[in-house]
Amino acid sequence: MELKFIDFKSMSMCKSVGMEGLMKFSSSFLDSKLMFGVNVAPSFCSHRGLLTKASYSSTSYDATRSVSKKNFLEDTYSYKINGTNHTSLYFRDKWVLDASDDEYGGVLVNAERLPSDPDKFTFVLRASLSHWKVKGKKGVWLKLPLEKCDLVPVAVKEGFQYHHAERGYVMMTYWIPEEPCMLPSNASHQVGVGGFVINDKNEVLVVQEKHFTPALSGLWKIPTGFIHESEEIFTGIVREVQEETGIDTEFVEVMAFRHVHDVAFQKSDLFFICLLRPLSKQIMVDDLEIQDAKWMPLVEFVEQPLIQEDDMFKKIIDIFIARLGKRYCGLSVHQLVSKFDDKLSTLYFNTVDDPNLNCQAS
Repeated sequence: MELKFIDFKSMSMCKSVGMEGLMKFSSSFLDSKLMFGVNVAPSFCSHRGLLTKASYSSTSYDATRSVSKKNFLEDTYSYKINGTNHTSLYFRDKWVLDASDDEYGGVLVNAERLPSDPDKFTFVLRASLSHWKVKGKKGVWLKLPLEKCDLVPVAVKEGFQYHHAERGYVMMTYWIPEEPCMLPSNASHQVGVGGFVINDKNEVLVVQEKHFTPALSGLWKIPTGFIHESEEIFTGIVREVQEETGIDTEFVEVMAFRHVHDVAFQKSDLFFICLLRPLSKQIMVDDLEIQDAKWMPLVEFVEQPLIQEDDMFKKIIDIFIARLGKRYCGLSVHQLVSKFDDKLSTLYFNTVDDPNLNCQAS
């Protein structure tokens, strides 16, 4: 796609030197219409001889059917031909996708104002990429909602790549500069949590899941699950324990975390092992995920063959017992506001020389 601008000086030159016959007509989208008082055919006009080369394109899907200046958001582009300054207009309303600048020199396309027709989208996407290239933009973020999935093949054909997808949309990206792409990759990790809940009888809250691998048959394990979007670790584990067992708890601290790779769809996994204090006693099993749940004596829990035979499980149990014996301190939760983004963040830490430090679990 050529630059999408109208150069009024070039248009007048085309008329004055009698070069209308050299105009190549296109039947892509519309018949010729009146644009700002000048009859312009849907064409590409090239000037040679007196001018080295000047061009404009006036092809649009519907921009010229009923046009007045107030219908467009205008921008200017200055350039030289044979030493002569020229100024051109961009039409950013119908000819260029509505988008906002991001803080890294790119643009984020407004998904709510995308055309629904693939042909119209093809035209305006090409015009937009030309416009953003001249503007020196870098990355383009294009969010296509599920109801506009017909636009996905168009974007792929124009060079966009998949970035990530959610239930309601697919996010696509395009890198404009002819240099290595600097756009960040999709999220690389999933975040899981597990909760050690121990009561005043030295019993651990354990579950048996309905769905498990044969290698874990018969294992009584601590409640586990995944953190939801925009959910804190310390609130997520409280929710998971309550959903699976019906037991209300209070978060105490993160005792340890595990990091492993290539777990699900080539993603990595962060698993946070947390200590919680029970606030209720009556177990109510979640029939969808859990086969059974109970309070199990700590010694019986530790002596399970599957735990004794696994180095990872054994180390986690060692940490848990050391924590109960006040020989180990985990990471407690602290919420702070950073001036870098003015957002409330959660920081997990403990300091050994803190006079208020209390490693007691119950």
